[in-house]
Amino acid sequence: MEKYLPKMYQESIYSIDYSKLLKKGIKFLLYDLDNTITTAHNYVPPKEAKELFVKLKKMGFEVMIFSNSPKIRLKKFTSFFEIEGVSSARKPLPGKLRKLLREKGYDTKDTAIIGDQIMTDVKVGNKVGITTILIKPISDKDFLITKFNRFFENRKMKKLAKKKLFYKDRYYE
Repeated sequence: MEKYLPKMYQESIYSIDYSKLLKKGIKFLLYDLDNTITTAHNYVPPKEAKELFVKLKKMGFEVMIFSNSPKIRLKKFTSFFEIEGVSSARKPLPGKLRKLLREKGYDTKDTAIIGDQIMTDVKVGNKVGITTILIKPISDKDFLITKFNRFFENRKMKKLAKKKLFYKDRYYE
């Protein structure tokens, strides 16, 4: 069950205390796209996210999008945010994430993944051994495959709650 347990749980990407992450030695931030940065069916990058990413880069972070979305969807966001991205990441499989860390020269202790799903974002991060930050999904509207994942995610969250390890909407750092 621990493979589904995030190290942190926050309401949104805007409520994370990034200075604490920096103090912990985190330098590389990987963001999921859909229902983390923007809603699943939105194709207009949010200006608030760009402002956040500019601020984070000034703080010394490297920021990337690490998404299961196809390249054609991701490109519009990475161009607007002026950051790199990995499309078709195949989360929760760890291969692309491990390869990315090697290519970028980051260690697991330097890296955090931020996303809205325990079945993909948290699971892949925990498999690789990086800091995992779960956020509340922006919207309850999802792509079809994500709706399928949410069914299993809710079951996992109930099991974690029974073990008193995790409670939905009870945020922690």
